[in-house]
Amino acid sequence: MSTAVDVVVIGAGPAGLSAALNLVRARREVVLIDGGRPRNAATLASHGFLSRDGISPLELRKLGREEVAGYPGATVVDRVPVTAVERDGDALVVRAQPRGGEPLEWRAGAVVIATGLTEVMPALPSLRAFYGTALHSCMACDGYEYADRPIALIGETDDLAEQALLLSSWSRDLIVFTNAVGAVSAADEERLAALGVRVERRAIADVAGDRSGMTGVQLADGEVIARDGGFLRPRYATGLEYLRALAPETDAEGLLVVDAEGRTAVPGLYATGDVTPPGPQQLIVAAGSGARTASAVHRDLLRAALDG
Repeated sequence: MSTAVDVVVIGAGPAGLSAALNLVRARREVVLIDGGRPRNAATLASHGFLSRDGISPLELRKLGREEVAGYPGATVVDRVPVTAVERDGDALVVRAQPRGGEPLEWRAGAVVIATGLTEVMPALPSLRAFYGTALHSCMACDGYEYADRPIALIGETDDLAEQALLLSSWSRDLIVFTNAVGAVSAADEERLAALGVRVERRAIADVAGDRSGMTGVQLADGEVIARDGGFLRPRYATGLEYLRALAPETDAEGLLVVDAEGRTAVPGLYATGDVTPPGPQQLIVAAGSGARTASAVHRDLLRAALDG
């Protein structure tokens, strides 16, 4: 049996929480599904969120969940993976499977996808030991804390030169490690050198460090290049297999294509936050995106009810 609600929000990061909060305040009956695996779970402090600068991302999520759950129209479902979203007439049906429990099903007028992204990191044995403390993926979030320090940019993507240019605004004592995979053209290397930024093209064996923290980057030939910390340029995966039946349009990066207010081309299906172009966003930007999409959902549901 399906439970009928106005909106199901899938994902409880800043975008999903903001969407759910604004929708429940619009007196919508909302189910918020939290998969329980936030991308920034290893990060100790988030920055740039007005009035919450330095807060733990997990604490920010906790506060947001409590705010949403405090409204009578909200239901928060914790640590339940969604298995499918399918169309049934004018409605969308969301199916989820609790671990070890009975299947759940909701029938909604609108579904908001806010599941974010999964990071695919370079395969370095000790990388996770320093991720969130000495290594980070968001320059806008953590660059300030590394101002003028010796840092690394590690990645295997084709946009390393652009990322290094951005990172150089915090520190020129920067080395770009391509791990013998990432692409930096000779022209871009010359431009970076003019800023004092070096490109290291040799393969990496691991991240070096001890209990006190990261101390450097160990190359495959055994050399260790001293670094205090730095930034990673991961690849990203969307994990949107549960939308297979609806076949929403995605871009070359696998992100859901939406209009300016978060509508996909599938009626009733919306997306917000990191899972939409341009991809990873600051927390405060994702929260704003969720609020904007919530407004569109509410207005569209009102119009649909009037059109009957």
